[in-house]
Amino acid sequence: MKAAAGKRDALPREFYQRDANLVAPELLGKLLVSESPEGRTAGMIVEVEAYKGSCDKGAHSYKNKRTERTKIQFGPGGFAYVFRIYGLHSCFNVVTNDEDVPDVVLVRALEPVEGLALMKQRRGCGVPARFCNGPGKLCQALNITGADYGADLLGPKLYIAPYRQIKKSEIMVSPRINIDYAEECIGFPWRYFIKNLPWVSKVPGKYQAEAAPFLCES
Repeated sequence: MKAAAGKRDALPREFYQRDANLVAPELLGKLLVSESPEGRTAGMIVEVEAYKGSCDKGAHSYKNKRTERTKIQFGPGGFAYVFRIYGLHSCFNVVTNDEDVPDVVLVRALEPVEGLALMKQRRGCGVPARFCNGPGKLCQALNITGADYGADLLGPKLYIAPYRQIKKSEIMVSPRINIDYAEECIGFPWRYFIKNLPWVSKVPGKYQAEAAPFLCES
């Protein structure tokens, strides 16, 4: 059963205070909501990637590197880590795990659910399947910017709420993408997505049949 899209029911802090590879698949089917003076926009999370700073060369906080950019990752789970790529696009991440454990989950794609007219205006695109099918696109559609760095995901501006229950059999796994610098960590199977949905980024066919390993190695 789907919860009402307009009902605010943010996930509790405890949901986030776990390993990134436990939180990531459970974020699938949840509703990412952004409130603004222009109106509410929301989308169901359909694709995510886990990053673990302690051991993951794909993570900005690899080897527990604490910088002005990564400092929010070292706080408790349930806050927003927003960074820019190519100096152009914002990317939204959920901080997970306990303090001093820099785990995050990158939200890569959404199924548009609420505020589609506003998403269309912000994206300058009339095709709903392209509103949120990438991390930069979804941030533009939901107006998530660097100003949201460190935002508390218990609300009121930016939060994640229950929406749809996803069966384990619907969750696929693959290596993460666009992290060529990550060397031997490139192949970590830490990208999770809901199978057979048009809202997900392009996925090679061989990964459409690989169910996520539960529990995932961390």
